[in-house]
Amino acid sequence: KFPSCCFCVLGDGNPKESSPFINSTAASDVEKSQQYDGKNMALFEEEMDTSPMVSSLLSTLANYSNLPTGSKEHEEEENNEEGARPSKKPVKAPQLGTLMGVYLPCIQNIFGVILFLRMTWMVGVGGVLGSFIIVFMCCSTTMLTAISMSAIATNGVVPAGGSYYMISRSLGPEFGGAVGICFYLGTTFAGAMYILGCIEILLIYIVPQAAIFRIEGLEGSEAEAALLNNMRVYGTIVLSLMALVVFVGVKYVNKLALVFLACVILSIVAVYAGVIMTAIEPPVFPVCILGNRTLLSKGYDVCAKVIEIDNETVTTKLWRSFCDSDSLNATCDEYFTNNNVTEIQGIPGVTSGILAENLFGNYLEKGMILEKRGLASDADSDGLVTSSSRYVLADITSFFTLLVGIYFPSVTGIMAGSNRSGDLRDAQKSIPIGTIAAITTTSTVYMSCVVLFGACIEGVVLRDKFGEGVSGNLVIGTLAWPSPWVIVFGSFFSTCGAGLQSLTGAPRLLQAISRDGIIPFLRVSSPKAAVLHSPAIAVQKVFGHGKANGEPTWALLLTASICEIGIIIASLDAVAPILSMFFLMCYMFVNLACALQTLLRTPNWRPRFKFYHWALSFLGMSLCLSLMFICSWYYAIVAMGIATCIYKYIEFCGAEKEWGDGIRGISLSAARFALMRLEEGPPHTKNWRPQILVLVNVDAEQNVEQPRLLSLTNQLKAGKGLTIVGTTVQGTFLDNYIDAQRADQSLRKIMEAEKVKGFSQVVISSNLRDGTSHLIQVGGLGGLKHNTVMVSWPRNWKQPDYHQQFRNFIEVVRETTVASLALLVPKNISSYPSNGERFTEGHIDVWWIVHDGGMLMLLPFLLRQHKVWRKCKMRIFTVAQMDDNSIQMKKDLITFLYHLRIDAEVEVVEMHDGDISAYTYEKTLIMEQRSQILKQMHLTKNEMEREIQSITDSSRGSIRRKNTSNLHSQRSAEEGTSVEEKPEEEVQLIHSKNASTPTSPTSTTAPAAPAGGAATWTDKGKTFLAANPEPGKDLFNMKPNQSDVRRMHTALRLNEVITKKSKEAKLVLLNMPGPPRNRVGIENYMEFLEVLTEGLNRVLLVRGGGREVITIYS
Repeated sequence: KFPSCCFCVLGDGNPKESSPFINSTAASDVEKSQQYDGKNMALFEEEMDTSPMVSSLLSTLANYSNLPTGSKEHEEEENNEEGARPSKKPVKAPQLGTLMGVYLPCIQNIFGVILFLRMTWMVGVGGVLGSFIIVFMCCSTTMLTAISMSAIATNGVVPAGGSYYMISRSLGPEFGGAVGICFYLGTTFAGAMYILGCIEILLIYIVPQAAIFRIEGLEGSEAEAALLNNMRVYGTIVLSLMALVVFVGVKYVNKLALVFLACVILSIVAVYAGVIMTAIEPPVFPVCILGNRTLLSKGYDVCAKVIEIDNETVTTKLWRSFCDSDSLNATCDEYFTNNNVTEIQGIPGVTSGILAENLFGNYLEKGMILEKRGLASDADSDGLVTSSSRYVLADITSFFTLLVGIYFPSVTGIMAGSNRSGDLRDAQKSIPIGTIAAITTTSTVYMSCVVLFGACIEGVVLRDKFGEGVSGNLVIGTLAWPSPWVIVFGSFFSTCGAGLQSLTGAPRLLQAISRDGIIPFLRVSSPKAAVLHSPAIAVQKVFGHGKANGEPTWALLLTASICEIGIIIASLDAVAPILSMFFLMCYMFVNLACALQTLLRTPNWRPRFKFYHWALSFLGMSLCLSLMFICSWYYAIVAMGIATCIYKYIEFCGAEKEWGDGIRGISLSAARFALMRLEEGPPHTKNWRPQILVLVNVDAEQNVEQPRLLSLTNQLKAGKGLTIVGTTVQGTFLDNYIDAQRADQSLRKIMEAEKVKGFSQVVISSNLRDGTSHLIQVGGLGGLKHNTVMVSWPRNWKQPDYHQQFRNFIEVVRETTVASLALLVPKNISSYPSNGERFTEGHIDVWWIVHDGGMLMLLPFLLRQHKVWRKCKMRIFTVAQMDDNSIQMKKDLITFLYHLRIDAEVEVVEMHDGDISAYTYEKTLIMEQRSQILKQMHLTKNEMEREIQSITDSSRGSIRRKNTSNLHSQRSAEEGTSVEEKPEEEVQLIHSKNASTPTSPTSTTAPAAPAGGAATWTDKGKTFLAANPEPGKDLFNMKPNQSDVRRMHTALRLNEVITKKSKEAKLVLLNMPGPPRNRVGIENYMEFLEVLTEGLNRVLLVRGGGREVITIYS
């Protein structure tokens, strides 16, 4: 058996998914040598730095823990602070089972304030059938969500953080952060709802006289305002007390949790006991009805108009409420006079048959009187209701969707088990069983309560939200056995406990989000952390930081502040739909995460919980989305807007995280599908846009030499289409891989700085020429390949040191031509504007000499989409020959641009055939002599520069001495030369490479020349002779090649015209002439381009790719 190894995972202070697997820190060399001495595994000895032995891996896994500190550890930390002794052993985290760890916490969180305060009212208003549909819909949603959650929770270790952790690791940091914040806000507003429920029970049912703003004597809106103000004052006080309890120590909340849970269970048992008792002996809760209208219990002492006392008819308090005096002949309210007073039983019992009456809904407008069905009533003749303050009135307008929004919070809390996963003995077993069992239990209770409430309680009592018709009793309390106070106090303590749980859980959720570091505004440095802790912890976040034991102090403060917003709203019915939105959104994304993982079939998706299906997850997701808009469409839009804003904020500003999420899997699948579609054929002309391969050079430190190339790319692309930035590292793959990685990082950095959206690609090759060729050939993937190559003009190409550079440039031009790729060559790239500059005026000039498929038209249009060039105007110049009709050309060009929908000024430049000047001959001759010299000499750098200058000076002097008339006659004679003689002349001018023998830079005389001729360098370094097949001929008596003379003439004339018209232009776009078909005269080609663009600041040479890229058709 091999000895086990220990592996340490080093971090930067941020929590990560630690791993006991490959690439953990290896053992030292000494330990390794001891481990493998005399062993049979020497064959794998070299792998031990990165790949541990299976035995050591298993021993590490056995002790693997990736669980952050839970609430129990906080408790232990506090205990240790109070009286810690060095000898005291650390207490292990509690190992809870399914019952105590998942089932009971879920029961406690699901049963809450809505069951006690609004369930009976919902049954009365919505009817048994409507309420049953609402309950079934909501419970089905949570059950389907629990199935999806169980699948995710059993697919590996889920640390504390619950739903946030599951969603973020399944859907990525953007969705995780957005839904995490929504879940946090939902939990926070749930705390506000529980506190409001607690105050409502306190002020209405326990001690009404404690109200600061007196309600007695007030009617209508005044009474409602006074009640809400009481809620705000007491709610703020209770919130402060609860926040103080949580701040002092979560251990007090944990200790009280079982007490609060006992209150909830006791209250529900009391309700069921009361239902059973109604069948035996219904409780006495009389309700007084006038006609069919329910009367306020505080408005009468006896449910009668008059009573007999000692054979004398005496009026009652009720009479005095509706009449102007106590006498029997007093003037009374018309409705009071015309209708009788009836006393009915508020709790007729489960055997009374009242269920049929309560089967259907009875929705009310705000201010309407609660009326009993089936009773005759003689309404007022004028239809107006007087003395409305004597009746029980509806406090809000009710409708089906409102009931859904108010009820849904009563089924939330299903995440309580997964949130405690750090405390569970076997989370993968306990979470599914405990959560589904808890939802089954609570759903059964809710559905049975709907039916039992409708079967036991009178309809007008059910619709009486605050029990005003039954002596101010809590309506559900009237059904409880043995006393209503069991429910009143039970619900009061359960709401207090639920509020404390929310204030405990919400800050920890925010702490988990903050510590993940995905939301920038939560990543504010804490100065205290920097002082107290090491530099690795100094970056601790304000909301991720807390007390020494990990209590999230700042997060608690923020939670209490947000909770106060709910308290200020003050209405339980208004707060409930808000948190419904946030919880529904969270559940929706849990279902989406499970469905995506199932459909994508990622290799890591192997849940232990097998009873799930993507169709169930989609059904759950659809139900969540539907319920959001059913509850409140405007709240739904606001909640989705908040989530979208957070998503985009994280996407643009947040940290890059790779969690192997499902969205990444979708991206890969969608990318593969799109690439396969692109393979079907080339894009239509309407969809053509430059997909650019930018070829850049890097220096010895692997830094990019021409960053402005990327600025121009960004301005040209505006973030659209494909951009590949490529470079070549010279060497071999084995030796230069690190350099290539460094170059890739450099490319990514400069791309990020220049805001270029694309990909970087680095090729290692034995020489730069081949590397560039490889990039042009293999760049892109499938149908997503570059169609345009951008390369900078080779600087200092005339200097001997850069001789190979311009040859590489020529090869790029040749290869793009063969591959039918467009080519962009910016000249003087350093003078191009950066992305931060702005041209407030100026022109972009296009010199359209030959048709290249429309590239020259399209590029200025794309450039002007960017803010750098937006204010520049576009001008198009074209060249007319002698036999062209320039006026008609201009008209045709204007029409063409009109159909292209391009705004530009048009000008036709006439170029007349002129004589070739002596200067043209001089430039051509100098160019050819330089080419000959560079080919025939192998000199040191300094010698070559001196010799070139000497020959140039001598050449210019000899040409100036010639008679210009001789030039004309010479031109005429040479133009008559036959076509067959020209190749021979060129052969004489070009010296074979094999004819010259390399000489040592230090030698002063050349070795003996071979038979074909040789080059001779004299001692003084002033005379150079070229031995040619025809003896007696030297460089100074050369005649320029007529083809080169004509090209030089064209270049000079064009340059003259372009310089005259576009000297002040911000950018000049120009057709780039093609390279020579053979290898002869490539130096001359560079010279032609140099002459063509001389005197221009910014020039973009453009070669089309051989296809149309712009069209006049829609």
